[in-house]
Amino acid sequence: MPRISAATVADHRANQHAALLEAAREILAAEGVHALTPAAVGARIGLARSSVYRYFASTADILAQLVEDALPRWSARLRAAIAPSAAPDGSLPARIRAYGRAALDFVGSPDYALIPALQAIGLPGECRVRVDELHGELIAPLADALREAGADHPALRAELAWGVLRAGARRLMPDVAAHAPATVTADADEVIEITLDVLTRALR
Repeated sequence: MPRISAATVADHRANQHAALLEAAREILAAEGVHALTPAAVGARIGLARSSVYRYFASTADILAQLVEDALPRWSARLRAAIAPSAAPDGSLPARIRAYGRAALDFVGSPDYALIPALQAIGLPGECRVRVDELHGELIAPLADALREAGADHPALRAELAWGVLRAGARRLMPDVAAHAPATVTADADEVIEITLDVLTRALR
């Protein structure tokens, strides 16, 4: 039986689960989805593969749990960014820029590796539905702000605006930026500012 390193067995399992999720996140960000297996995750923290299966049934299950851990955190961060109190002047354009900047921060985080991973591995139908729900929660704060401002079709506008952010995010990815034509290359700060400018103009 593994040594208990917490006050209770439940606490120990929670700590072990958190350590496994962090190990999985690190593997995914550094090595890609094909390196992500229950055995690799366990080996990273010195846990036997048989013990890892108490927490994850498969690689798809690891990804599903990473999504459940990451996307609600980013949803809360985006909602905080677009709150009226978060913007210096409380104006909608300032709030949209703050939301856009927080969304682009997602690209620089290890959590972003989930996006291509989810595209590479087929998740069960119910997991895919849940991923779509969580993705919708990322866009919801922007749609709510637009609705409060009296914009027509706020959900559609927010969905289209997310497309602008995705395009900017792709340009920030090293492999995409490295292959961009010389005539359209820009450093990261320029990409961010141009993306935020296009975003706010699109949502006038």
